[in-house]
Amino acid sequence: MWATTLHDQAVPALQWGAVISGSLVAAALDARSRRIPNWLTGGLLAAGLLNAGLTAGAVGLADAGAAMFVLALPYVILFACAGGGAGDAKLMGAIGAWLGLVQGTLVLCTVCLAGIVLALVWAAAGRRLSQVLSHVGLVARGAALPFFGAGSLRDVPSLIPTPEECQKMPYGLAICSGVLIGLAALPFLPL
Repeated sequence: MWATTLHDQAVPALQWGAVISGSLVAAALDARSRRIPNWLTGGLLAAGLLNAGLTAGAVGLADAGAAMFVLALPYVILFACAGGGAGDAKLMGAIGAWLGLVQGTLVLCTVCLAGIVLALVWAAAGRRLSQVLSHVGLVARGAALPFFGAGSLRDVPSLIPTPEECQKMPYGLAICSGVLIGLAALPFLPL
């Protein structure tokens, strides 16, 4: 069931049901309170790891652990460096534990795309689109400077907006949207 390619497995109803249910609850809670609670992410993670271990033993547990790490890492970095939410990182890790590395990586990509679109819509609705695009330009410039010899990594923090200057949106909405898009995309993948 925890095969290495999408061709080797059907869409597992239990895994996707848990992920969709968990991300729907997270989106609703995040939209209302701007928090994704530990009871949700911790429970979802523990159940995902348990399911992986029971259905595929050590191989399933290793796949779930790797996916948990891969899906959470970008959001842990955002939490540490840019003021992102820790609940977002924990939710993505739990989603990885349920879906495994192959389907989890697909969801990571669709969540990132949904996050970009929703951030632009959120900024436009809040009449902050030009400010957000300016911040994106500063971040891109700061990241590119060391690669083009126009500065060093020490210069980057001065170019990147502080977390207080950045737009805040309930990212649980993007996670839920990305999960649903990822599920819808599965039948069309040429893997």
